[in-house]
Amino acid sequence: MTTLGILHPGSMGAAVAAQAKARGAEVLWSPAGRSAATKARADEAGFTPASSLGELVQRSDVILSLCPPASAEEVAASVAAEAFSGIYVDANAISPASMAMISVILMRTDAQLVDGSVIGSPPSTAKTTRLYLSGAGAAVQTVAELFEGTAVHAHVLEGDIGKASALKLSYSTFQKTSRILAAVSYALAHDWGVEEDLLDIARGRTTSYLTEIDYFPKVAARAWRWAPEMREAESALGETCLPTELVEAAAAVMERWGDAKDLPMDLPEALTRLHRVLD
Repeated sequence: MTTLGILHPGSMGAAVAAQAKARGAEVLWSPAGRSAATKARADEAGFTPASSLGELVQRSDVILSLCPPASAEEVAASVAAEAFSGIYVDANAISPASMAMISVILMRTDAQLVDGSVIGSPPSTAKTTRLYLSGAGAAVQTVAELFEGTAVHAHVLEGDIGKASALKLSYSTFQKTSRILAAVSYALAHDWGVEEDLLDIARGRTTSYLTEIDYFPKVAARAWRWAPEMREAESALGETCLPTELVEAAAAVMERWGDAKDLPMDLPEALTRLHRVLD
């Protein structure tokens, strides 16, 4: 039986670890310094308490880190300090560069690092979650097998650490920013009493902009017109004391495409122009 140590079992971490437990793994957690809410989640899931982080590390074959991104390196360092020699899965929403730093931290141990990213809601009987994994083949496969047949659907990515983290942030960049931008857009419409009209326009769409990648070159070619439109939106938001930073950033992105006025181009060229550094 595989022993899985779950660090800081929040709502996502506890739900993911519970799926491994349902498949037969023993799940350890350390109550030291944890809140009453965390303890209640762990108790409800049937996790086994360890007397200390040291005991959790020594007894675990696999350790899963799911914590606030700002704490990821500190948490990895605390595990490394206990000379962990199993598989360490960092499934936090961190950048590839941060994942590389965690790799350096764990180099002082015999641990095998797996880069993970969780996309979706906490898994349950009603919801599934995707767990993307990259890194050393044998370790990645071991982690994937922990969740076989559960509500956590493991997807192995070819390549080394950094890939799973990059995928997570690629998705989050769109998904989370678009939610916030939608709220700001609705707030402006609400201030002018046209929110129902805005919703009527939006309901006419059935797909996500993220899937319409063939449209990106057209956006690049039209950016010379759209950037000033975003500057006007920035002004309109400011007039009603709403946040302007998101549309200001959108205008700045479009201005990177400013010299592509009405040019026919393919997707790779559009993306290359987006990467270039302005003088």
